[in-house]
Amino acid sequence: QVQLVESGGGLVPAGDSLRLSCAASGRTFSSYIMGWFRQAPGKERKFVANINWSAGTTYYADSVKGRFTISRDNAKNTVYLQMNSLKPEDTAVYYCGAGQGRGTYDYWGQGTQVTVSS
Repeated sequence: QVQLVESGGGLVPAGDSLRLSCAASGRTFSSYIMGWFRQAPGKERKFVANINWSAGTTYYADSVKGRFTISRDNAKNTVYLQMNSLKPEDTAVYYCGAGQGRGTYDYWGQGTQVTVSS
């Protein structure tokens, strides 16, 4: 059974940092694209960043470029999202997803809340 479990969210003041984790289990993810998405209240889910698990190549939404970094730890089967210089507009539920490319994601975690106060 595939599971993606996010953790690391919380309430922080603007300018602070958080690191989100996504622990993946239940299958081999070496051929997968791992992505982070976020959904603010009343808005649709939006792409934040992704990483090709085997190649390590990354891609970011313009709104987070230069502030967020996605990475993975093969030994721990975990993907991270380091978020620096957080802004109130980063407030959202952050979700981890796994897919095999072409923009589709087959598996999702339950989400972790990030709240940035002004």
